[in-house]
Amino acid sequence: MAEKKGAEKKSKAKKAYKPGKMCPKCGSRMAEHSDRYSCGKCSYTEFKSQKKSGA
Repeated sequence: MAEKKGAEKKSKAKKAYKPGKMCPKCGSRMAEHSDRYSCGKCSYTEFKSQKKSGA
C-alpha cells in the first residue's frame, strides 16, 4: 500500500490497565456495566450497590 507524501503516522496513546472483577463461579473476567458486573461465560450477574440519599 502506498502512503501519501507528508502523512505522519498517528501515535496510539496507551491506556492504563484496570484489572476487572473475577467471576466467583468460573474464574473468568467479568464485564463491567453501569449497574452490574456480568460474566459472559457462565451468565453470573452481580449488581452494584445503589447509594441511597436519606433526608
